[in-house]
Amino acid sequence: MKTLRLDGQSLTLEALAPLALAGERGAQLRLTVDRGALDGVREARAMVDGKVAAGEVVYGLTTGFGRLKNVAIADEDLEELQRNLILSHCCGVGEPLQVAEVRLAQVLRLNGLLRGHSGVRTQTVKKLVRLFNAGFVPVVPSQGSVGASGDLAPLSHMAAAYMGQGEAVLLTDRPGKVRTAKAALKAVGEEPLVLGAKEGLALINGTEIMKAVGVAVLLRAENISRAADAVASLTVEALQGSVRPFDERLAELKGADNNEELDSRSGHRRTAANLRACLADSEIITSHLDCDRVQDPYSLRCVPQVHGAFKTALSHVRCILAGEINAVTDNPLLFPETDEVISAGQFHGQPISMVMDYLGLALCTLANISERRVEQLVNPDLSGLPPFLTRDAGLNSGMMIAQVAAAALASENKILAHPASVDTIPTSACQEDHVSMGTIAARKARSILDNVEHVLAIEWLCATQGLELRTDLAPGGGAEAIRQRLREDVRPLRKDRYLHNDMRKARELLRNGELVCAAEAAVGPLAP
Repeated sequence: MKTLRLDGQSLTLEALAPLALAGERGAQLRLTVDRGALDGVREARAMVDGKVAAGEVVYGLTTGFGRLKNVAIADEDLEELQRNLILSHCCGVGEPLQVAEVRLAQVLRLNGLLRGHSGVRTQTVKKLVRLFNAGFVPVVPSQGSVGASGDLAPLSHMAAAYMGQGEAVLLTDRPGKVRTAKAALKAVGEEPLVLGAKEGLALINGTEIMKAVGVAVLLRAENISRAADAVASLTVEALQGSVRPFDERLAELKGADNNEELDSRSGHRRTAANLRACLADSEIITSHLDCDRVQDPYSLRCVPQVHGAFKTALSHVRCILAGEINAVTDNPLLFPETDEVISAGQFHGQPISMVMDYLGLALCTLANISERRVEQLVNPDLSGLPPFLTRDAGLNSGMMIAQVAAAALASENKILAHPASVDTIPTSACQEDHVSMGTIAARKARSILDNVEHVLAIEWLCATQGLELRTDLAPGGGAEAIRQRLREDVRPLRKDRYLHNDMRKARELLRNGELVCAAEAAVGPLAP
């Protein structure tokens, strides 16, 4: 079991990858906490205790919340205040977040608390670590957050489960089993959490839900970025396309010197390099170098430009999220070194909302061009292959409706691509008068990503079928590797059968990284 040490400042996306990518529950992971970070937590807590003892009126410590910020609360009611805050904010609706997403949120919330500006007790931090390590995962409804003041409703459900309210799952139980939170706590030998002053607000005022969903989408999208290039190479082989549009010199004619990762040439360069690697030593391409075809269709010829633009967008999103996962996003924030309490807007999710919309839009382009390549494969007037990739067309429909499904998914993405980040609606009696819709943007990007995986899986099926109908010549090593990997689980389509299972299996192999692993085993690492 891997161990992840949290200190509030050095968490990386790579460290979170096991949670995001290893299935619905994520990989087994154990948390530990840096001792130096706990010293900062103690200092901030001492500041909270001092202000409460002195009878100071401080928002979030000794007052109500939001529009009720001017209502002072007596010392003897502070514990009840925090409990009421959590329970009253448990207003989430809809399907639960994925278990892996909640576990990511648990880690991110802890990481933010460890910066030492939130005012929680060290025993609270240690309890949350124990609960995570015991496999205690709150059930968190996915809808109900406007993304400022952070993810109040879903984070409240998470906090409430620690308090023995609501529901939870245990990783030691069979998948799908849900317990009452109280029963789950008892099963792992823990008492319900009792909150002190400021702690309820510290647990729910933040952007950890949108960040958790966003991180999972980003890491899955990086797999998709590699997979899309490998699948496109297989389509190039099946359609007897040209490798010349992937010439490395063409990337140098794009853009100008800039940030290397965000330079438009970089995405183009990485895509073209992936295609060249997968197509290297192709007998098929060599066999038609002198054919009379002048130009390939855009969906083949422009892969470096389209996939490359996606890669550039992905680099930007990664840059933003890499910073945000170490951000302190609750309110108010404490600065023990100057004895200041500052109410600010760290909980506002606009930075995440905007890049999640951007990522969703970028993902749409992958589905759009992939679906067009599917059309090139199944249309005999364009491909020179049997109609719908079946020998006995008419009696058999072959991949006809697989292309229709790809078209439906690509079009659905265009609806989902409507930006959430441009929307806002006043809440809390206009105290919270501008909000980010960041969690909606992140969930929307996740839905688009799901559709893209399905579309690319359909292209993989069609390109494999098309190549096998075309020739006995050997394709490039990367293209051949992913053809073979698919055939380990999906047999060739000789006549019509129940295609849903083939599509589901191809998507599973693509999503879990086996497609990329097969390509990389043959040609070396592919660039995301």
